[in-house]
Amino acid sequence: MNYTSAEKMLKKCSQEHVLAYWKKLGKKSQEALLAQIGKIEPESLAYCRAALEKGSEVPDSSKGKAPKVAVLKGKKLVEAVLAGEKELKAGRVAALLVAGGQGSRLGYDGPKGCYSIGPLTDAPLFYFHARKILARQIRYGKTIPFYIMTSEANNAATVKCFEENGYFGLDKKDVFFFTQGMWPGMTKDGKILMDAKDHIFMSPDGHGGLLAALKKSGALADMKKRGIKSVFFFQVDNPLVEIADPAFVGYHVLNKSEYSLKLCAKRDPKEKVGVPMQFGKSFRMVEYTEMTDEQCNRKNKDGSLYFLYGSPAIHVFDRAFLEREAAVPMPLHLAFKKIPFVDAKGRLVKPLEPNAYKFEKFIFDILPKARTAAFLAFNQKDEFSPVKNAEGGDSPATCKADMQAKWRKWLGEAGVMLPEGMQIEIDPAYAIDAADIKAKGICLGAE
Repeated sequence: MNYTSAEKMLKKCSQEHVLAYWKKLGKKSQEALLAQIGKIEPESLAYCRAALEKGSEVPDSSKGKAPKVAVLKGKKLVEAVLAGEKELKAGRVAALLVAGGQGSRLGYDGPKGCYSIGPLTDAPLFYFHARKILARQIRYGKTIPFYIMTSEANNAATVKCFEENGYFGLDKKDVFFFTQGMWPGMTKDGKILMDAKDHIFMSPDGHGGLLAALKKSGALADMKKRGIKSVFFFQVDNPLVEIADPAFVGYHVLNKSEYSLKLCAKRDPKEKVGVPMQFGKSFRMVEYTEMTDEQCNRKNKDGSLYFLYGSPAIHVFDRAFLEREAAVPMPLHLAFKKIPFVDAKGRLVKPLEPNAYKFEKFIFDILPKARTAAFLAFNQKDEFSPVKNAEGGDSPATCKADMQAKWRKWLGEAGVMLPEGMQIEIDPAYAIDAADIKAKGICLGAE
């Protein structure tokens, strides 16, 4: 893009101020600004401005009902596992990881997936995800292609982490990196915000940006070419997740579901998680902020919470469903934030109060579009222990403790009793469950 085309596009979109300092910029700064402008689509700007005019809508959740959530056991569990294993053996399952975040909240300068979490080895989060996929591939004899959505901020560092670690044992050709989209920040009147004379403020478009990114990058086309039918979705900060879990994949397939969700019991009535609700024949994810106190605390006759289950963002999608929805614009969610900006005199201002909007898309906004949906319960301690905070709950300390508790449980089921306080770590590619421990014997590190 050259200056003339950039000026024409910006004028058409009423954003001429983006070039206000053009004559004061050096050649490299001018080139960088033009490159940034070139990535912005006029249609996207119009979409953002329309969202500003419309404002954030909070749908009425008062008529929502708790959906039917399955707890698999006995014959139904066996049937689901067999159905899932059939898909895995046929090579029809892919893994899709959302990993666009940085580890800043953890005091770590880099992609969150590179953060060390191994209790003994200090292996990064990416290690545990990749090695679990490798274990499934070894067990079922088929490739599980691994699609990883990064961000512009961390893509290079993420790829480097995989390269330096030999892709953690996976074949490089089966790991597909792609970046999520970025949206410019805007003032209340729809003007693009500049955070430097030569730079537009941009922020990631949220996990819902996944659909557009999958399509634009060619990842969806790659899935189709490989014959993928089911796509297992998870987030980078949860090393306990059972990737491509046969029971979940099988339950999804047996129910002919387009969008399946794993759910766990809330740890308290007002836990900050999304809650799926049924409205007529369709379903919608309701944010905890949208629920009334009565809904949060509503009880069944047996004393249990009526809206018991929350979503930790573990899903299985039908690939064809993702393709269908990738062709349709998603709703935008507005976040009013404190965003640094350059004022009329070219000075950088760091506001003390929110001054502009960020725009995000949420992946669960496509849930109402699913012709069929399925919900499966799981034990939070077995599969969900995110690394979000430096200290306290959902921290590295709690996650490592949960990882070790899970491994100790496996060993206990295999008849192995460990000394109290003994630190352990199990390579997922060596053992992905208690059955592997029993079949392969024991190889532990200790300190």
